[in-house]
Order: sequence, then C-alpha cells, then structure tokens
Amino acid sequence: MTSIDFYFNASDRLQVACRLAGKALAQGQRMVVYAPDPEVASRVDRLMWTWPATGFVPHCPAGDALAAETPVLIAQDDRTPADIPVLLNLSGECPPHFASFERLLEVVGADDAEREAARARFRLYKSRGYAIASHDLARDDG
Repeated sequence: MTSIDFYFNASDRLQVACRLAGKALAQGQRMVVYAPDPEVASRVDRLMWTWPATGFVPHCPAGDALAAETPVLIAQDDRTPADIPVLLNLSGECPPHFASFERLLEVVGADDAEREAARARFRLYKSRGYAIASHDLARDDG
C-alpha cells in the first residue's frame, strides 16, 4: 500500500518540490512530479534547471523520448512509466493514479485555500486506510 507524506507550511511549494526531488535523486530513486496545471509544470521545470545553485535536478516531461533514462519526470496527466516508486503531487486534487506508487509526497503551502484542499486530501487518504506521516517544514528540515 502507498505510504503518504505531507510536507506542510512550505513557504515556497516549488522550492520544496525541487528539494524533495534532489533528495530522491541522491537516494537513487526516480520520481514523478504530478503537475496537471501547465503553468505549475512550466515553473517547476524552470526551477529544476537552477536548483540547487551549484547544479540542477535532471528532469524532463513524462512523455519525452528521454523519460526512460531520466530520474525525475514532470507529468501533467496519469501517463507515466510503471517502474517509478515516488509521486510528488503539485495538484490541488488527489492524483488519479497515486495508488500505483510506493510513496506519495504532498507539499502544502501556507495559503488557506491550499490548506483546505490538502485537508480534504488527507481525510480521503486516511478514510481509505493509508499510512500518513506529517512533516512541519516550519520546524524541521523536511
């Protein structure tokens, strides 16, 4: 069953997403960043080229010819390779295919509307019996 981690109180959701992608990369894990909003997908794509300041997170769109060889994929829908263990959600909704991943990462900012949407997702996951861990980014380093 998918394990779920909520990272809340993120001052910059996309920066946290890049940090988590870098962490997965350092651990030798591949990741899909689910960003169905084209603007969010474009912004996270641009940020991954410059983060961290001394390098970048190797990534490409999920449908790219290099997707099979790239550690981090940015997906705007549920068409992703089956062999990737980690899904990071940048949508306000539950990803339709989250149960096919070993881990789901949810990044939640401080905006009230965003928090409400995250609470609804949290309740849905909890009601379905998923194990959920919470990480307060205002207190720990994620």
